Amino acid sequence: MAELNVIKKTIESLFCEMQNRKFIIPDFQRPYKWDTEKCETLWNDIENFFDTDAKNGSNYFLGTIVSYKNNENNLEVIDGQQRIISFMLMLRSFYQKLEEMTIDDHVIVLKSKLAPCIWDTDGAVLKKVSDKTKIHISSQVATEEDNNTFHNILETGKTNTNAIDNYSVNYQFFKNKCDDYAARNPMRWRELCITILEKCIILPIECDTQETTLTIFSTLNDRGMLLADSDIFKAQIYKTIDTKEKRNDFTNTWKELMQICKHANLAIDDIFRYYTHILRARNNDKSKEVGLRSFYEGIDKKYARLKDTALMDEIMGLANFWLYLNTNKIDNDCKYVVSKETRKFLHCLSCYPNEYWKYAAGVFFMKNRYSETFDTDFCILLKKLTAFLFAKFIDSPTVNAIKDDIFASCISINNNNMLQIKFNFDEENKNTIQAKIKNHSSAKLSKSLLLLDAYLNPNQIELIPKTVEIEHILPKKWQDTNYQGWDFNTAKQYIDCFGNKVVLEKKLNIQAGNEYFGTKKKEYSLSNIANVIKLSNYNKNYWIVDDIVLRENEFTTKLINFFEEQLS
Repeated sequence: MAELNVIKKTIESLFCEMQNRKFIIPDFQRPYKWDTEKCETLWNDIENFFDTDAKNGSNYFLGTIVSYKNNENNLEVIDGQQRIISFMLMLRSFYQKLEEMTIDDHVIVLKSKLAPCIWDTDGAVLKKVSDKTKIHISSQVATEEDNNTFHNILETGKTNTNAIDNYSVNYQFFKNKCDDYAARNPMRWRELCITILEKCIILPIECDTQETTLTIFSTLNDRGMLLADSDIFKAQIYKTIDTKEKRNDFTNTWKELMQICKHANLAIDDIFRYYTHILRARNNDKSKEVGLRSFYEGIDKKYARLKDTALMDEIMGLANFWLYLNTNKIDNDCKYVVSKETRKFLHCLSCYPNEYWKYAAGVFFMKNRYSETFDTDFCILLKKLTAFLFAKFIDSPTVNAIKDDIFASCISINNNNMLQIKFNFDEENKNTIQAKIKNHSSAKLSKSLLLLDAYLNPNQIELIPKTVEIEHILPKKWQDTNYQGWDFNTAKQYIDCFGNKVVLEKKLNIQAGNEYFGTKKKEYSLSNIANVIKLSNYNKNYWIVDDIVLRENEFTTKLINFFEEQLS
């Protein structure tokens, strides 16, 4: 039966008892996430407590810390690491303030109370620090650079004022608060420090085994404490690994996964979510989607899906795939390539109002990642997927309209590389879609449709920059004067037509501004987008309703032909 040791402690007793020991933040933990808002809440709560209840002899309860004693007699913290790190930074800011003050008896006594909370100290009464590298906490989380930053702050009391990591920013916050409070209340700030040490209470829960600690950790987080689902997954996977060597391998793999996701501008939760649809497709599962944690937890709450030996290899492969799609950085071990032609449709889909297309793309990748025809097949799939999703959204702009088709298509892709979609593109429906495009009912899809139109131009060989913006050829703002026979009130009903819009490089869009068409053509001529270059060569120097209507008809005809070709 698991044994728990629970004795409430003050901040001073909790940290001072760590002489010749350390709190260890294990490598499977998430990085330090507290921002200045949370630190400010903590500081304000403590300051308010100091001014009110502390005077009546009350204590301030800070919560629990769950840990277990490892073979080196150190305490590995499973829950509460954010509070411990924040308090360490706060205490170090107080100590740094003391080091900057003129030495007197009060300073010496207070330093002797603070020092053993942060470092191993010498002496029974006036505890002195002989080696500031012997700190009472060691973070083994995230990147080595982050950990070194934290340790260096505790050792030196200094940080780069331009640094943006949470350790540096929060330490600087506490230091500024400490300095400000000392300036405003020179006779009370030492008393505030003592109150923090002696009146702030922690309830440490020390377990006899790591497995017990991880169980408590999961239970606490299931009851509403804010952690990413992937943090729970990491702990659950780590818990099932039976050797130190394998745990080290897993930790290194997870750190690599974190870096891949960071560079791909994704969260680890995103990758696990995409992977759920791969697993669902393999099981022919078209049922309603459940929450991410519930999916991996399973009905029996045993996280069986996380125990599959192929899990991390496939998760890493999927993460590298999205890194490649988002940044063009390719994994050395991959066998696939994605051509410019394929990337054109990826670009269009990247502006789509939801991410459901990514589920189908992920299933295709996992089935075909070793295929010699990967790019050809992927391009065919994406064209059809683009046509379906765009036409469907124009016809019915809700997520629910595509869910069932995407779930069915994931299964069909896994089985035979085919989409399984239902879209009636007869003459009546074709006319309906065309009318809805002209009536601007697809505002959320505007950029995607304009990108698709640009890429359907056979002269558009190169990829369009991701930073393009929507340019209004007849500007949205212009002087209310007669312009080729019409004024602004007459023109405004045409300004948001697709015939009056084009995607344009951000810099050129700024330079074009709200000028009239004849002036804008000079900026348009500098573009690398074929549709814009065509405008720069337009045979007129003015842009009126007839031009917008003509271009609108060309725009809708081109899209309808594409939809029909792909969906028939």
